[in-house]
Amino acid sequence: MAASAPSATWHAKGDYFETCNCDYLCPCIYTNLAGMPTKGRCDFALIFHVTDGEYQGTRLDDRTFAVIGYTPGAMGAGNGGVGIIIDERADQAQEQALVAIASGQAGGPMANLAPALPTFLGIERRPITFTMQGTTRSVSIPGVLDQAAAGVENPATPGELLAIDNTLHPANARLGLAKALRSHINIFGQKWDDDSGTNNGHIAPFDWHGA
Repeated sequence: MAASAPSATWHAKGDYFETCNCDYLCPCIYTNLAGMPTKGRCDFALIFHVTDGEYQGTRLDDRTFAVIGYTPGAMGAGNGGVGIIIDERADQAQEQALVAIASGQAGGPMANLAPALPTFLGIERRPITFTMQGTTRSVSIPGVLDQAAAGVENPATPGELLAIDNTLHPANARLGLAKALRSHINIFGQKWDDDSGTNNGHIAPFDWHGA
């Protein structure tokens, strides 16, 4: 995922969630990307649903994109790969904007992740259905991705998630903790199927700005 200097003023905010194949809780977060994935290799899918966004005058509201990738060992060691799926409802200008933001080419938080994911696996347009229900998030991309995560709530304050703060994660420094309900990926050479309910997830709002 190659990053370059930002060339436009832009913003994008909305809702993010992910699952990965690490056991709950993923060691990437509390080791600053130095910890080994609990299963040796990391497979992940990050979903971003934009509720309010603009890039060079192009509105990005109600568009979704997915960042799908892997690392063969600790994420901080690099050697990973990543591909991007763009909501097929996006027009050409929206697609170009979302790719620039998701890849880090436009600067912003995703640019900080680029050194860990040097191999670019490609871009695809697909129908994406993103769903929020309480503290549960899910996404469906037929034949490609079926993923859901349930937030881990604080029993003293129902509806509020346990969280870890001041992290390096590009989505948000504060991450709500979650467990993967299911993770099925079949794209960019990755095939991963899990319904154990024991793997890691995260949920958070994101609010990004560039240049």
